[in-house]
Amino acid sequence: MKITSTFASLLVCALGLATAVHGQQKKTTSILINPPGLPKLPTAEAAKEAAAAAGLNLTNIQGDIVVGMSKLFETFVFFSIADATTFKSKLRSDILPLITNAEQMLANETQPDTLVNIAFSQTGLTALGITDNLNDTAFQSGQLANAQTLGDPGTTNWVPQFTTGTIHGVFLLASDTQTSVNASLANVAAALGTSFTQVYTLVALARPGNQVGHEHFGYLDGISNPAIQGFDDNPLPGQASVATGEILLGEVNDTMTRPAWAKDGSFFVFRQLEQLVPEFDKYLTDNPIVESGLTVQEGADLLGARMIGRWPSGAPVFLSPLADDPALGANSSANNDFTYTAPNNATLCPFSAHIRKNRPRADLGAESKNTHHILRGSIPYGPEVTAAEAASNKTTIERGMAFTAYQSNIVTGFQFLQQTWMNNPNFFVKNNTGFDPVVGANHGAARWTEGNLDPINPTRNFTLVNDFVISRGGEYFFSPPLSAIATTLST
Repeated sequence: MKITSTFASLLVCALGLATAVHGQQKKTTSILINPPGLPKLPTAEAAKEAAAAAGLNLTNIQGDIVVGMSKLFETFVFFSIADATTFKSKLRSDILPLITNAEQMLANETQPDTLVNIAFSQTGLTALGITDNLNDTAFQSGQLANAQTLGDPGTTNWVPQFTTGTIHGVFLLASDTQTSVNASLANVAAALGTSFTQVYTLVALARPGNQVGHEHFGYLDGISNPAIQGFDDNPLPGQASVATGEILLGEVNDTMTRPAWAKDGSFFVFRQLEQLVPEFDKYLTDNPIVESGLTVQEGADLLGARMIGRWPSGAPVFLSPLADDPALGANSSANNDFTYTAPNNATLCPFSAHIRKNRPRADLGAESKNTHHILRGSIPYGPEVTAAEAASNKTTIERGMAFTAYQSNIVTGFQFLQQTWMNNPNFFVKNNTGFDPVVGANHGAARWTEGNLDPINPTRNFTLVNDFVISRGGEYFFSPPLSAIATTLST
């Protein structure tokens, strides 16, 4: 899309206002966290050089798309548009200056106090009068219509607001303090006034202490996020390097027809996933892998690691099959450097393991044959497990993961991973592998997974009567480029 001089002027003005609003001058600390073991953002210089070579405009891309799993505090504010005319006017004059772009996130000095991004559902675009077809059937129908496809047991467990069809969009606000997030939300709410209604809010935050970067089951999360060509051209060993068009619309390898204004936008998947941590821990201790020299707890830890495919530190079982290796887990240049090819069976890592189901690596042959990548930016929500919950092996306080993912095609991205790989007991690499034992879903019915979860007893069967992850619902959104916010969506 050719950027007009009018939009260029608006964008310069917006960035200048954002500096004043967020107090970006000479910021010395990052609003992001960088847990050991996770891929880090490229330097500003490297990203700008890669973007220039690829013809990618980082100032036109919303910042959350490239941030990944690095947020400390994040609030998701789902809203409905009450007065479309006023909302569009305020979107251009008041909200655009607050929107954080990808380039701003690359250095502390250019980061705002709070990352502010916005995305719209299909019903939200319709409310704004947008009739263009973005050419993604999952987005068009919405997540509610896809509940069965995703393995959810209907919508019984869904947050009610996700079932009404009244969610038109979502604001994402992230920072290193909840105070900053709340202040930015107040600015947004004041700017939009009665033109919008806050429908539902979810407050999320990274876990404390040495659990920063870990999800509630205790495992370091986000190690396998890919590097996006044209943004990060220096992938880590074992890290997938994917074409820009797998994440951004209208870029290289996006094979669908899109309206010109949607270029550099991305489809944003949100899922609220409750995690039953005491129940998960109880299952492991009740079903440990039994081997001479292993205590019951060590056997339980080994089963959990084989279900995930990684130890809590992030060390992959393929490289460290019998015990955790924290040094390996913390080494982002080594903890992703494997292919499943030696041996090509489940001795070191079960075919049903969560990370193998989501990224089969050499099981597909070459990495280039995998066109089903997503860029995740998930964050935990809810408190730590209480002593009473741990003692009773029963969840009484909700906690879980605000699962988020970006892709240029939900059908071949998130939906494919959930339906065709995680929920498919006949995983294409090997029949009868069973469901993903952690995140797989079978409409609330029992799930089974392959016997070689137990490397000592390959014929041992595992039947998971209850889910450890409960879908609380969600929605599909489109995260538009800043150029569209300034023009198509606000006029």
